[in-house]
Amino acid sequence: MQTLKSATDELRTVLSSNALSQITDTQASKPGPDGHWSKKQILGHLLDSAANNHHRFVRGQIQPTLAMPGYTQNEWVAAGRYQERPWAEIVAWWSAYNRHLLHMMETVPADRLATQCRIGDGDAVTLEYLMVDYVRHLKHHLGQIVSS
Repeated sequence: MQTLKSATDELRTVLSSNALSQITDTQASKPGPDGHWSKKQILGHLLDSAANNHHRFVRGQIQPTLAMPGYTQNEWVAAGRYQERPWAEIVAWWSAYNRHLLHMMETVPADRLATQCRIGDGDAVTLEYLMVDYVRHLKHHLGQIVSS
């Protein structure tokens, strides 16, 4: 996945899969190995990532440059209390939110893709890079969910 087009193609493929709906609430609730996040918490993390990136994708289109704080993932997942939510509800919410982000990524004006964005203390990257990296990150964590 090197381009925005390949990232959106991959995200569309992921969203058309029903792999998450094959997981039961009991399976999704089981804590990860060594006390790591459960499947519910991992998908919740991906919802938090979607929320953070939604702001980045919008602001990267409407501001000349973007500077935003980093994302404190453990605190966000704890505050979201995903472990207490039904799995099917988390899956539906994640799917709907990512369909919106896919639409945004497919319709972003080409002249905004080079917007310089700085997240936390990181180096400046382009809006296009953030979009492609979002899909890479999403696929990494989905792999954790469906492979265990």
